[in-house]
Amino acid sequence: MPGWRPGSTRGVREQAVQDESALGSTGVLTIGTRGAAGPGEALLGIRGGTEAYIAWSERPLPRGTQVLAVTARGPRAVEVVPWPEDPLDELGGIEPS
Repeated sequence: MPGWRPGSTRGVREQAVQDESALGSTGVLTIGTRGAAGPGEALLGIRGGTEAYIAWSERPLPRGTQVLAVTARGPRAVEVVPWPEDPLDELGGIEPS
């Protein structure tokens, strides 16, 4: 092609790839989030191990908060919400029938 040279990206559109494999994973914040002011970092249990992701949240969450990844925000970035270690405890002591 005329004008092409190795390493040239002219005419090539790059797309940000979202990593949706983290969605639904739980983990812990290693760096607290600041809500709209900025992200933190979460270690999520994924693919048989633990991986670090940039973590965004609606409101600030402190370091050590257990979280659930709910939305992909780009490569290695997720939206998180607080998540109890055992969600069944949040049901208020409902006894099985």
